[in-house]
Amino acid sequence: MMHTRQFPALIGLALAVLIGGCTVGPKYQRATATVPAKWDVSEPWRESAPKDGVAKGEWWNVFGDDELSALEKQALDANQTIKVSAARLEQARASAGIQIATQFPTVATAPGVQRQRLSGNRPTSSNFPTTGPVSQTNISLPFTVGYEVDLFGRRRRSIEAAQASYQATAADLENVRLIITAELAGDYFTLRQLDAELGILHRTVETLERGLQLVDQRHKGGVASGLDVAQEETLLNTTRTQAILLLQQRKQFEDAIAVLVGKPAPDFHLSSKELNAEPPGLNAGLPSDLLERRPDIAEAERQMAVANAQIGIARAAYYPSLNLFGNGGWQAADIAKLMNVQSTFWAFGANVAESIFTGGSRRAQVQFAKAGYDGSVAAYRDSVLNAFREVQDDVTGLTVLDQANQSQQQAVDAARRTLDIANSRYVGGLVNYLDVVNAQQNLLNNEQQLAVIHGQRLVTSVLLIKALGGGWDASSLSAVQVKSKLKDVLAP
Repeated sequence: MMHTRQFPALIGLALAVLIGGCTVGPKYQRATATVPAKWDVSEPWRESAPKDGVAKGEWWNVFGDDELSALEKQALDANQTIKVSAARLEQARASAGIQIATQFPTVATAPGVQRQRLSGNRPTSSNFPTTGPVSQTNISLPFTVGYEVDLFGRRRRSIEAAQASYQATAADLENVRLIITAELAGDYFTLRQLDAELGILHRTVETLERGLQLVDQRHKGGVASGLDVAQEETLLNTTRTQAILLLQQRKQFEDAIAVLVGKPAPDFHLSSKELNAEPPGLNAGLPSDLLERRPDIAEAERQMAVANAQIGIARAAYYPSLNLFGNGGWQAADIAKLMNVQSTFWAFGANVAESIFTGGSRRAQVQFAKAGYDGSVAAYRDSVLNAFREVQDDVTGLTVLDQANQSQQQAVDAARRTLDIANSRYVGGLVNYLDVVNAQQNLLNNEQQLAVIHGQRLVTSVLLIKALGGGWDASSLSAVQVKSKLKDVLAP
């Protein structure tokens, strides 16, 4: 009867403890970071930039290049670095599931069958003399139940840390995808820039070959000197050498793209196509928007939440733990009587554990967790500062490159006029052929520089989109959570 009275009392105590449990440790709040009011950009850039935001998801479509879009999709499907990050995300999800599982009691069983023979000469007391050897059977079907009551929120903080870590890993995956796709776009436009330079060199070679034929004929006719022929031949071979060397650079970028799309370099080839795309109009928005656009900033913010929860876990070690336990089942010597009421057994109880002396380890753990949080705050603020720097650099870069593109186009036009004048004056006998060679070299250099600037404008546009987060939004992380489902709870 005593046990019957104590059982409801024990249950009532456990329920009271469950209801009255608290969560120790600081409540998480995002750390502040210094945010500029606006970007430092010149008025011409601001006026010429349309107010178009970066498209969410497939941001590369703003360039209108179907081949680039196809390569980006291949990279998302087959890039091995992305697959590594995706596997880490699954690990983080499983880790969160492990912590959530601690909310539920554990139930275990260990059925057993034993047949034993006791020696007839076994030691006994005088009250129970030995009567010879004894053989007996022991059949048991026990069940044990255990549950640790979350008195001071250690489990809740652990779940909070695991969920935040899961979200941080999801943000890291988005950041890896952004880095890979931006690197692919940058390599692609650089490769097309090299194609444009190669096109210029090939056209120049054709022009120089025709010029060499003309000068050679004039030399044979006694009109031109051997020096004129040598000068033209020198420029022709120099231009051919540049084209050969550029082919090596092109192959290196082609191989880099092969790795990004998950294909062996020897089997991957891109046909030549000169650069003809124009940088899209981009709007950098407000600097404050950047905190929600960048996946690396979101990852750093979630790591702060993890570190904050770790402080609560460390502080919970100062408080006692309460464990509820129970066991019961059936035990009999005859399997036919195993499920008999008389064969049942049970026990239940609770124990409270508290560390009295730890040699200062708990205090050190709290200090360790606090230092970890301070470090995560510094890392978050550093990520924010670097994000502002990257956007500002790319906005400034686009401004400078746009101005350089205009002035370089004027230089190319002037170089063409110079070459036309030099050719006319040479045919008229007013200048020697060196003036023509110099004009040809000058035009080639300026056309190549214009192609380089054009490629840099596109690559810088890619970098700006990457710096702005590629259209990503941190609000998507709210859906990245592991929730308890009956099928998961009951899964083995």
